[in-house]
Amino acid sequence: MVRKFVEGENIDIGFDSKLCIHSRNCVLGHPEVFVPNAPGQWIHPEAGSVEAVVGVAHSCPSGAITYRRKDGGPDEPAPVVNLVRVRENGPLAFNAEMDINGELMLRATLCRCGASENKPFCDGSHTKAGFAATGEPASKDSVALEARNGPIKVTPQPNGSLKVEGNLEIVSGTGRTVDRVTKVFLCRCGHSRNKPFCDGSHKTAGFVG
Repeated sequence: MVRKFVEGENIDIGFDSKLCIHSRNCVLGHPEVFVPNAPGQWIHPEAGSVEAVVGVAHSCPSGAITYRRKDGGPDEPAPVVNLVRVRENGPLAFNAEMDINGELMLRATLCRCGASENKPFCDGSHTKAGFAATGEPASKDSVALEARNGPIKVTPQPNGSLKVEGNLEIVSGTGRTVDRVTKVFLCRCGHSRNKPFCDGSHKTAGFVG
């Protein structure tokens, strides 16, 4: 990933354009700091308070926006509960202490339509592809996890599913618990008939990624 930082007096703001899914939380939340379609630099750390910038970064679902504090304040904490939210007709939105192919992240949106050109990350291709998949899959019978946080490992299988190892709660778009797991294989080809879970359809679909 290529993350560029814009330096400010009390906080630096990092941005990775390849992770951005244009949720617009930044430009709508603090348009004085994030100025879209502006000539030259569009991120202005000095235009807002440190806490405002931190709040925007924490609300960025893709992890495209990060920060480096210079005021002695804390870095972004790992979440108390590891979650992956199933987005309606869209990606899998993770908020967890993740290792994704050796990249450490706390927030990420991962492709589940199979069309992204930046796999395993979402690049918005689900919209052009007309991907349709519910954000409200049926709940499974599951028991409470002994621990709900801690590091997880996310490994895209070659031409296959997304393997996730570690404590994780899968929730619907409205926040309803779908499943609680410590190991799961999630669909990323877009063809599973049991979304968001893998059912092996990537093999017959000829998925490459």
